[in-house]
Amino acid sequence: RDKASSHGNLSDEGTSSDEDPTPVSDGCQVDTEFLMTHQGAPVTNIKPSQFALPPASLTFRDLAFSMEVKEGRKGRTAIKKVLEPCSGHFANGEMTALMGPSGSGKTTMLDMLSDKKTAPYRGDVWVNGRPRSKNMFRRIAAYVGQEDMMPAHWRVREAIKFNAVLKENSSRSHRGVDDWVDVLLATFGLAVVEDSLIGGEMVRGISGGQRRRVTLARGVAAHASLLFCDEPTSGLSATDAEQAINALRTISKRLGVTVIVVIHQPRSEVAELFDKFVLLTSNPGRLVYFGPMSTAQAYWQERGYPVPVNVNPTDWFMDTATPGTRTDISNMLVEAFEKYQKPFVDARVSESLTQVGMTIKEMLQANNSTASGRRAAPMGDYALPFCGQFAELLRRKLRLTIRNPMALGLPVAVPVIQGAIVGYMFSGTGHKDFLRQIMFAFCMLTMLCLAGTMGLIVLINERTLMKHESSEKLYSEMAWALATQLVDVPLALFGAVLNVMIMVFFAELGAGVFLSIMAWALLLFFVYDSLFAFIGAVACDTRQAQVLASPCVSIFMLFNGFIVTKADAPDPLKWIFYISPNAYAMEGIVLRMSHEKAFEDDFKAQMIVSNMGYEDGSVRRGVFILLFAIVILRVGQLLGLKFLNGIQR
Repeated sequence: RDKASSHGNLSDEGTSSDEDPTPVSDGCQVDTEFLMTHQGAPVTNIKPSQFALPPASLTFRDLAFSMEVKEGRKGRTAIKKVLEPCSGHFANGEMTALMGPSGSGKTTMLDMLSDKKTAPYRGDVWVNGRPRSKNMFRRIAAYVGQEDMMPAHWRVREAIKFNAVLKENSSRSHRGVDDWVDVLLATFGLAVVEDSLIGGEMVRGISGGQRRRVTLARGVAAHASLLFCDEPTSGLSATDAEQAINALRTISKRLGVTVIVVIHQPRSEVAELFDKFVLLTSNPGRLVYFGPMSTAQAYWQERGYPVPVNVNPTDWFMDTATPGTRTDISNMLVEAFEKYQKPFVDARVSESLTQVGMTIKEMLQANNSTASGRRAAPMGDYALPFCGQFAELLRRKLRLTIRNPMALGLPVAVPVIQGAIVGYMFSGTGHKDFLRQIMFAFCMLTMLCLAGTMGLIVLINERTLMKHESSEKLYSEMAWALATQLVDVPLALFGAVLNVMIMVFFAELGAGVFLSIMAWALLLFFVYDSLFAFIGAVACDTRQAQVLASPCVSIFMLFNGFIVTKADAPDPLKWIFYISPNAYAMEGIVLRMSHEKAFEDDFKAQMIVSNMGYEDGSVRRGVFILLFAIVILRVGQLLGLKFLNGIQR
C-alpha cells in the first residue's frame, strides 16, 4: 500500500506556532475531524478517546533537592544545595521548555516532577489538584530519557506498537492499536522507515535523528496525559530537532497532553513552538523566569537587558542566567523573579489546588467507558495483566532472536564444534581403561560449565533495557524473566544436548552410560543456567558479573572429586564438595560407569572410585540437592531483578 497516504497524521503541513489550531485549555476539546484524516485519506475506526487519557494538569510547591558531598582530604561531608525550593503550575495541553546552565538542577526538577527521582527530596506534587499517587502515576505519565535504548534488530513500527500495546488502558482491536501507531509514524515523520531496523553499532539501521524520534513516539504511544522529555534534541541536527519538537507540540495541542521538555538552547524557530518557558540559574539552582515563552523577550527588556540584534533569544537568556559569564546577571534575575513573578506563580499554584479534577483512577475509568464492549483495564501498576505482558515480551524476544544470527547460531554452533573437537580427542574411550573414561566425563562437564559464561554480557545488557522499560511500568520483572528464559534456555539446552551426544558418540560409550551422562549433564546445565541468571540479576555490570562467575565456576570445577578428591582436600575446605554441582554430577557419572561393565582390572576401577570418595547411596541425595539449588537460584534471580540495580536518579 501507499505508505505516504495510508497513515493518520496529527499535524498539518506547515503548521507554525503563530497559527496553532485547536488550542487546548484546561477543558480541552480534540479536533476530531483533523485526527480522522491525513492528506484527504481517511483513517477508519479512530476516536479521540483512543489517542490519550483525559487531560491532566501538574502543580508543584517547594520542590528542593540537596545532596551530601565530600570535601577536603579528610573526606568530610557537607550538604550541597542542588535546587532551592521552586513552585509552579503546568496546565493541560501546555508544552514547556525547561532550561538552565549545567548544575542548575533542571534534570533534577524533571525527575522529581515525573516521580523518577530515587534520592530523597522535599516538596509536593499534585495532579489535577490532587496529591500525586505514587503507585498509579506511571499509568498516566511517560518519561523519555536522553538515551535511545532499543534493541538493534527491532523494527520502527514494532518499537512504537510495543509501548502502545503495553500501556493500553482498555481492550481494543488490533486495528485500533495499529491506527494509533499509524498516526504516530506519520506525525513523527517515520512512516517511510516503519519497516526499517532500529540498528546499532553492529547493525545498520535508521539515522540518529530518526532513532530519537522513535524514542519520542514510544513515549507518546503510551497514551499518557503527562509527557516528560529529558533533552530530546541532544545530538540532533537543527532540522531534526525542529521536527521532533514540532511533533511534540502537535501531540500537545491536538490531544491535550501536558509536555515538559528539558532542552539546551534551542534555535529561535524551535523556541517559539513552546507555550511556557522555565529558566533556572545554577550554584544553586534557582528560578529566574517562569512564564509564557512569547513574553520572555519583553521581560528581559523590562529588566534593562534587551535581546541584542541578531542574537538568538534563548542564547541571551542562558548567557545572562549563567554565573561567571561576561553577561552574567543571574543574581539580579533571581531578585527580579522574587519581586515580579513569584507572587503570580504562587497565586496560580494556590488557585490550581482549589480546582480539583479527576483522580488517576477516574481518568483510567473514563478512558475505559468511552467505548462500549471494552474490557476495563486493571487498576494496578500495569495497564496490561501479567499474561498480556508475557505474551508481548515473548513475541518480541522471538522476533529479535530469529533476526539475530549471532543470538540464534552461537548457542548451538559453539557447543557442536567443541563437542566434535573434544569428542574426537576421546575417540574410543568406551573401550579403554576406567581412568580415561573419568577424564572424558570431567572434560565434558567442564565445557558445560563454561558455556554459560558467554551469555553473561548479553544478559546484563538486556537487563539494563528491561530496567528502563519496567521503570515506565510497561511490564513486570517476572514477566520479562519468564519470556527471556523461555527463548534463551531451549536454545542453550539444544546446544548442550548436541554437545553431549556428539562427545558420547565419539567415545563409543554404552547406552546405559549415555543415558546417565545425559541426565546428569542436563541437571548440571540447569544448575549453571540458574547460577548465571542469578549473577546476571544481582551484578551491577558485566565486569562484576565476570568477577562473581569466574571464582564460582573455577572452585566448583576444582572440587569435583577428580582433580581434588575428598581425601586430598584440607579439612577446612571439604565443605565445598557439598555445594559443588560438579562433584555431584561427577559422582553420579563415575558410579554409573563403574557398574556398566567389568574392566580388565576391575579391582583397580573400584580402588579409583573408593579413592575419589564416591559412595553408591549418595546419588539420590545429589539429585535432590541440585534440584533444590535450581529453585533457590531462580528465586534469587527474581528477587534480584525486582529489588536490585534499579535506575538511580
